Amino acid sequence: MAATAASRLLRRALTPAVARRRFSTAAVAAEAPPSPLPSATGEEEAGMVSMKGVRISGRPLYLDMQATTPVDPRVLDAMLPFYLSRFGNPHSRTHLYGWESESAVETARASVAALVAADPKEIFFTSGATESNNISVKGLMRFHRAHKRHVITTQTEHKCVLDSCRHLQQEGLDVTYLPVRPDGLVDLGHLADAIRPDTGLVSVMAVNNEIGVVQPLEEIGRICREKGVVFHTDAAQALGKIPIDVEKLGIGLMSLSGHKIYGPKGVGALYVRRRPRVRIEPQMNGGGQERGIRSGTVPTPLVVGMGAACEIAMKEMDYDSCRISTLQERLLNGIRAKLDGVVVNGSLEHRYPGNLNLSFAYVEGESLLMGLKEVAVSSGSACTSASLEPSYVLRALGVDEDMAHTSIRFGIGRFTTEAEIDKAIELTVRQVEKLREMSPLYEMVKEGIDIKSIQWAQH
Repeated sequence: MAATAASRLLRRALTPAVARRRFSTAAVAAEAPPSPLPSATGEEEAGMVSMKGVRISGRPLYLDMQATTPVDPRVLDAMLPFYLSRFGNPHSRTHLYGWESESAVETARASVAALVAADPKEIFFTSGATESNNISVKGLMRFHRAHKRHVITTQTEHKCVLDSCRHLQQEGLDVTYLPVRPDGLVDLGHLADAIRPDTGLVSVMAVNNEIGVVQPLEEIGRICREKGVVFHTDAAQALGKIPIDVEKLGIGLMSLSGHKIYGPKGVGALYVRRRPRVRIEPQMNGGGQERGIRSGTVPTPLVVGMGAACEIAMKEMDYDSCRISTLQERLLNGIRAKLDGVVVNGSLEHRYPGNLNLSFAYVEGESLLMGLKEVAVSSGSACTSASLEPSYVLRALGVDEDMAHTSIRFGIGRFTTEAEIDKAIELTVRQVEKLREMSPLYEMVKEGIDIKSIQWAQH
């Protein structure tokens, strides 16, 4: 009863925040806490938000879905009981609290497995896709280190895969970093030619987090199966967004994330094929949870949330995909109708529509981002956005450095509205036009001067 009362109180506390939804794609957006930073006048003006030196009117609209997604309210509903009343450790085998938590974990495991057409026994919960990638790349190669000394990946993988590969290189293993075509897709002929007798793993991301291109997973899986090599894919950006069938795609290892599919942060999963069995060496020692693959207490509320998110995604994937595709077309056509020199980075045909990465010619990317204070977007991966270097993913596509510097990634999701897309178009166009008015290069281009033919003098 006490837990039920606590749940009711918590729900009552959250309700006003839902009603005061403003410039946010989250269906349940908490009100911004009072800013710790004083305004210029020493008093906060009504409706103003000030943080990290930026002052804006209200919360910005959210178009950064590749960085993270808001928790679906239905997911939160599923999680709350396991914070308040059903708080048992799922590894406690002697009482009801442990039994009901264990049951909830297994139900969630089955939901994750169903979304990727796997057996629940092939799903292992982790803290997120980064840990799953580390276990996959390092764990498999260390288990087979005696006779498998070569890994193949691409130059556009997530940093955690690239860094895991570099770590293996320091241990004496060989790594081939395949280039990609200008559209961001891997060349299947180059992949097949790169496989050696001692190749143990091919790791190719399913949907790229920066440019959204969808790799030809089925063809890659077929090549790996024919060559007897394990195929690992980082599917953090693909889960719940494109259909995944691990058997059809020939996947041996797959990394998944909870917070990219409207679930909680801090939880992910690893798919490990059972037949034929894929063997990996655990990267964390402890109590032997998750059948020894990943020791540590399984966080029941987070796992339940991920399971609920997968269950919702399975039911609504087709609807979400259709709706998001319409919004992407609206955004792209709206910007291109008012601006020239707009380039889509990556393939438009083989692409997840919720990721639209655009470069704006004759505009400095950092200035554009700073000007779009009312739109939460990014210039690339949230994991590496602190760097002022141009995106290594765009450079791998052969994008010129000046265009790579001007890229903006728009992330569209389940809760994005047409009104938010229209507002994003308006603000983006206004800011690009403002910056181009100050650009002497753009003036020269309008006058018909070929900038690339100019020989600039050094002083």
